Amino acid sequence: MKKNKIHFIIKTILLPLLGGITLTAQAGVNPPWSEGRNNPVVQRGLEFTVPEVDNLPDFHGDPMGAQLSIFVGGNYFFAMAPLVTAFEEEYPALKGKIYYETIPPGLLFDQIHQGGTITVGNMTWTVKADVYAAGLKRVSALDNDGLLQGPVVSYATNQLAIMVPKNNPAHIQTLSDLGKPGVKLVMPNPEFEGIGRQIKAALMKAGGPDLVQEVYVHKVHTGETQLTHIHHRQSPMTLMKGLADAGVTWQSEAIFQEETGNPITHVEIPATQNATAIYAAGVVKGAPHPQAAQAWVDFLKSPKAQAIFAHYGFKPYPEATDKSSILR
Repeated sequence: MKKNKIHFIIKTILLPLLGGITLTAQAGVNPPWSEGRNNPVVQRGLEFTVPEVDNLPDFHGDPMGAQLSIFVGGNYFFAMAPLVTAFEEEYPALKGKIYYETIPPGLLFDQIHQGGTITVGNMTWTVKADVYAAGLKRVSALDNDGLLQGPVVSYATNQLAIMVPKNNPAHIQTLSDLGKPGVKLVMPNPEFEGIGRQIKAALMKAGGPDLVQEVYVHKVHTGETQLTHIHHRQSPMTLMKGLADAGVTWQSEAIFQEETGNPITHVEIPATQNATAIYAAGVVKGAPHPQAAQAWVDFLKSPKAQAIFAHYGFKPYPEATDKSSILR
């Protein structure tokens, strides 16, 4: 019954939400791939966006007038627009008053520890987070630091995939292929991005410490592996520019790129070599809007939200293909 209900929601609610919000035909190499349509603000004033020069693809809405501020790890940035739209339908008083950031979860973690202050280029602003959503380990760490109130709520899982340019010109088929000489890679930097830990675990399963060393040490030294600070933007951009042959990302990110019409595809990683991440969220201690924050956290487990996640390949928690592969 639960799956049938989710399928019904996908057909009757999700598809209209996705149409015209996040999907664009041939969106292009440079973000924002939504071309600004993911901004939840109703009155936008002067429109000024110059691709590659002046754009802030991971900051959405009006931080000054927000009545709900969500700090969410960027690996499902593409799902946030339909999630926000569906949430606003249930809470119309919040329409146009939601602000959210989708930079890597470790950076959001640091921003919360800095009191919500962040600097991008010449601009500095402060936003007190109401909700922090990221991998379970990172959210639990914030809770252990005494910066969350209420329970940590797990709501979805995701798996890794190998993102490659369309037609897969380097003929990448397995994780082991990433260690071959001459194969150029774009990989998340474990220092900044939590996905790096999961990728290393998957490489260990596929080829042992030698493969991990080749991909993350030797090829970095030779220049065949480029390390990213924000892989959900940099990895597809690097692949589309022809500067790399492959990169490990979340499966959902590859599905999004394919749906936008960008020249990207992906190679699936078998369950025996994959790693499953758990996504969790919690209300930040001292949240300016605690009721709205709790409503968002509860919403993430709702049938509407789960249908949106399912569209991009996420599975509901605790359902997972292989429980032994879960990295908390």
